[in-house]
Amino acid sequence: MDYKKSKSPVNTVTRDVVELWKGTNNIYESVAIIAKRANQISIEIKQDLSKKLAEFASYSDSLEEVFENREQIEISRYYEKLPKPVLLATQEFLDGNIYWRDPSKDGVEEEEYNI
Repeated sequence: MDYKKSKSPVNTVTRDVVELWKGTNNIYESVAIIAKRANQISIEIKQDLSKKLAEFASYSDSLEEVFENREQIEISRYYEKLPKPVLLATQEFLDGNIYWRDPSKDGVEEEEYNI
């Protein structure tokens, strides 16, 4: 997912608590959902960055390494400019783009597995 093109703000903004409360009728549940999604986004971004930086892994010193370092710096700067995962998750939540369910409210009981 291209988080750079997201319409979420880059800086922290004040949110209307009522808007966050509407989706779940419980502000604490809304915050928990946003936090879980923010963790998922953070992991996705970290894996993507690690994969891109792994391409530059080299175990020898050479003049090419200076050029590669510039590319690594550009990639790092790109990821630094991305909105924070919490801001992305909050925007997704407000836009209704997050799916969640609470098994305790679904009426489905969890089965126990004996190993």
